[in-house]
Amino acid sequence: MSLYRGMDLAALDAAYNNSAVIGGAAARDKFIAEANARTRALDAAAKPQRDLAYGSAPRQRLDFYKAKDGAPTLAFIHGGYWRSTDKETWGYVAAGPLARGINVANIEYTLAPANRIEGIVAEVKQALAYLRANLARLGGDPERLYVSGHSAGGHLTAMMAGEPGVKGCMPISGVFDMQPMRLCSMNSDFRLDEAEEKRTSPMRLIPASGPPQIVAVGGGELPEFLRQSRDYAVAWTAKGLKARLLEVGTHNHFSVLDDLADPKGALALAARDLVSGRV
Repeated sequence: MSLYRGMDLAALDAAYNNSAVIGGAAARDKFIAEANARTRALDAAAKPQRDLAYGSAPRQRLDFYKAKDGAPTLAFIHGGYWRSTDKETWGYVAAGPLARGINVANIEYTLAPANRIEGIVAEVKQALAYLRANLARLGGDPERLYVSGHSAGGHLTAMMAGEPGVKGCMPISGVFDMQPMRLCSMNSDFRLDEAEEKRTSPMRLIPASGPPQIVAVGGGELPEFLRQSRDYAVAWTAKGLKARLLEVGTHNHFSVLDDLADPKGALALAARDLVSGRV
């Protein structure tokens, strides 16, 4: 039985199974272990302010990496399909923006199924409110706050496009239409119903006005991720809003972040462009 765009449940699950592309769960676990090690190495050198609490829940915390006083800040939201990983896995991506003179705030949030998607959106908004109130104290420019994130974090980035003080967004490998998330097997954790699906789908929430966006995705990602990013960029510009679609080389869903961690990578350069108003 067709559930979404001609796909039955098995095909839909496969269409969003990023781990299968790199060799399955064991390969994904190896990637995460290496990512954690890369973060530890960066933290030893960059010495971020760790575990700043933006709320009272255990995972309502962020790490702040300072490039220099008065610099713009890129808030980064991690992925993991809203239900796994933490900020310590992904902190290594701050290396590229830091080298480009951009502070990075690496945000964590309460995962599904303990939290619903709407609850996660609310937590990220809370983290941004904390940053707006504290950037001057932390060493950033409170008037230059930008948002990026990967995978589930790409979705959450797009959900922040209308938040006060957000001057630009760079979702990476995001999900912008949440209907397939409601229909796939992972919804046992998300518990999306049709109403929440609509309230958390950036494709359905394009505002009349909003900040510029660079919508990024690996050129070698699953077709559904490529389609989602392309469709979202088109929908944003169709409203007369500023956006650039950036398909990064032949990267898969995981390796694409190497181009953010690398100061010369396409995503690090895109972050530079975003904070400079060159979208």
